[in-house]
Amino acid sequence: MNATLGIDIGGTKTLAALVGPDGAVLDQARADTPAAQGPAAVLRTAADLARRLGGTGPVGVGAAGLIDPATGVVRYATDSLPGWAGTPVADALAQRIGRPVVVDNDVNAAALGESWAGAARGHAHVLLVAVGTGLGGGLVRGGAVDHGARGGAGETAHLPAPDADELTCGCGRTGHLEGVASGTGLARAYRLRTGADVTGREVAARCAAGDPAAVEVLATAGHALGRALAGLVALLDPQTVVVAGGAGRALLPYARSAYAAERLPVHADVSLVPAALGDAAVAVGAARAAMVRRAMSLPSGPGPTGPGQVDPGSAGPGPAEPGSRPRAATFPRTTETEPQ
Repeated sequence: MNATLGIDIGGTKTLAALVGPDGAVLDQARADTPAAQGPAAVLRTAADLARRLGGTGPVGVGAAGLIDPATGVVRYATDSLPGWAGTPVADALAQRIGRPVVVDNDVNAAALGESWAGAARGHAHVLLVAVGTGLGGGLVRGGAVDHGARGGAGETAHLPAPDADELTCGCGRTGHLEGVASGTGLARAYRLRTGADVTGREVAARCAAGDPAAVEVLATAGHALGRALAGLVALLDPQTVVVAGGAGRALLPYARSAYAAERLPVHADVSLVPAALGDAAVAVGAARAAMVRRAMSLPSGPGPTGPGQVDPGSAGPGPAEPGSRPRAATFPRTTETEPQ
């Protein structure tokens, strides 16, 4: 059975998975991401994992940062991966492993994975919100990632949130959703109330143990998240909203009540559901993108393709041209997923 390789490049770990045509993870390997050593070391680690697992056809990658979907270049990245901005991930990794590479943002890849083989399986229109140390989002329309005009569609971090007026977002401003509904936000809010300097994970643990201050912090954050998601559902009209990440799991009970109160009646069937693929979500989604790329039977060179929808199971990889060097493959999109 053909298996496709997907790789998740994050600030702390790099995970590679061989994914079957039904979305099942057949094998995986992981390594610590050598972030402090720079982009070359990060890419070398990813290439080592790729060679270890093998697979056939193009390789899919979900990477931290804002990725240009047409080139596979990192347009923006945080300090979790020093020097990552400007890295031509697709081309550089393709040169190292000798296969075409498809690259997108990691949360976009997770959204694609959950819509294909996870919590939103069978739904073509999905919003995923990842609530961890920070806050990210990914949007799937018609079964493919919707990138928007600049590769940033689906992001939720910087939505206005009144409950975050005194809390700083990762962008440096206050009043954004990430400032309240994230692991970092939970830690800051708890510190403001109690003076205790603990992690967001510890705040969630104290909430579960009945600490009144922690309960208040999580209730406030969950309320802000639920209201924001109800607004996004009204705007985007997805079939399902998937909530991922450790902080997301802790906030979900509080978010659901606020979401239900704000949600329009027409969206009564749009549920908030926990993510199902765990640590493998990004790699599974990245592998899915590579499968679609292979099915489209594109030439090895980079660049956009003509319009048309392809059944990913209908075609295998085409023969390589003699002497050709694998190059970056753009993240797959079909005509029906373009913003209207």
